[in-house]
Amino acid sequence: MKPFLLLSLLVVLLGPAPPALSQSPGEISYVDHSVMPDGPLGDMISELLATINANDAAAIANFINERCAASFRDIAPMETHVDVFLNTYHETGGMDFHSIRTYVPARPDETVIILKDRNYHAWRAIVLEYNTQSDEITSLQFATARTPSNVVEPAIGSDDQLVEHITTFMQRICDKGVFSGTVLVARGDDILFERACGEASKRFHVPNNIDTKFNLGSMNKMFTSTAILQLAERGKLSLDDAISMYVDTSWLPETITARVTVRHLLTHTSGLGSYFNETYWQSSRERFRKVSDYQPLVRGDFLRFEPGSDYRYSNTGMLLLGVVIESASGQDYFDYIRQHIYQPAGMRNTDCYAMDEPVENLAIGYIPNRSNGLGWENNIYKHVLMGGPAGGGFSTVRDLHKYARAMQQGKLVSASSREAMWTDHHGHAYGYGFSVEQGKAGRIVGHGGGFPGLNANLDIFTDAGLIVAVLSNHHRGASPVARYIYDLIHRMPS
Repeated sequence: MKPFLLLSLLVVLLGPAPPALSQSPGEISYVDHSVMPDGPLGDMISELLATINANDAAAIANFINERCAASFRDIAPMETHVDVFLNTYHETGGMDFHSIRTYVPARPDETVIILKDRNYHAWRAIVLEYNTQSDEITSLQFATARTPSNVVEPAIGSDDQLVEHITTFMQRICDKGVFSGTVLVARGDDILFERACGEASKRFHVPNNIDTKFNLGSMNKMFTSTAILQLAERGKLSLDDAISMYVDTSWLPETITARVTVRHLLTHTSGLGSYFNETYWQSSRERFRKVSDYQPLVRGDFLRFEPGSDYRYSNTGMLLLGVVIESASGQDYFDYIRQHIYQPAGMRNTDCYAMDEPVENLAIGYIPNRSNGLGWENNIYKHVLMGGPAGGGFSTVRDLHKYARAMQQGKLVSASSREAMWTDHHGHAYGYGFSVEQGKAGRIVGHGGGFPGLNANLDIFTDAGLIVAVLSNHHRGASPVARYIYDLIHRMPS
């Protein structure tokens, strides 16, 4: 397995928030105690934090070897463990202890350490399983965290106060060079805040501006799903059609496509997987431009479960929606999306641009790399040459705002179709091509996008009336900013 893939796998194992830490407010009861534990556990936590904050590869390797059980060490090569620790430091700027979190009902097998990071002043967590007899860590996860129970954040009483907080925050992280990208916050059509900082090209030191085009990652799934609902409204397809009506056997055998419906693809309940497989990583990016070019990556896919019986996020499923669009509309996928999504919404700086063409004002993605003197590598040879139905296109924060407003105003689909898209159908916080969440600010819909060297997020607060778009050409660069603004909005009166 390629080192990059292994690192991505380990980040999946160690990085994202476990369900316990990503709950909606009030779902799970927890209490924070701002006292370091006594004895060996407290000593180990202090040593762990010192190791992370030292940002030193040798110290990390020594900690993994001496303080972690073999079962944990052996899940990946030492180089990958070290990279995860170093990347955590790079993202957070170091972390400081705040509390130990306990839950009701209790979780006796894990210790949850709540920290505040130094870059974003965001709440983070380390979730440990610790063997007291051997004095070893048997499991370790880095995660985001909810505000501690013993911290009371002051309310945000107005849009002016919201903008004041965001302005101060953005000035600090831009001055520190922590963030590279663009941010937009709007109430309806009125843009309350927008800011660009960082560089679109580190090679030529070209600064980002508010109209710089950033890679969206998976956010193209919103556009693809919108197109499907448009075609359903026009009677070109039904969401309950088997995809065998549109996807022929050059893609998958009919024993699969006859069991999978368009609705299954929209909701990630098809049982299909991801075309970012070993064949993709071993192939030239030049091979993948048109939707049909992806056939070799899909042919060997299989059903992990009976369609409709479970949920599994599927890039292959969204790609096949592009095949459905071409078959049902009689148009090339890219032409359809331009004509029926981008143009009606007024999105003039959005498309699946080919990376071997000199597109103006387009940001190159960057990944931290400590093996060269520059500290970065670009992602051009890792990503697709040209995006498609499942992701990889480019847009601007202003265009994403226009898309959100076009959806809200019924310019792209009817109100009933929009509500179907913005409804969680299976309890997995996902509708039709949109994430769906309920919080203190009411319903939030949108989508995120992530891949090495890029990060993007759109949040539409349908009840609070706010729209937040964050785009970054740094690895995992947008999520902490989007999360900070999300938390501010949840402090506003409902």
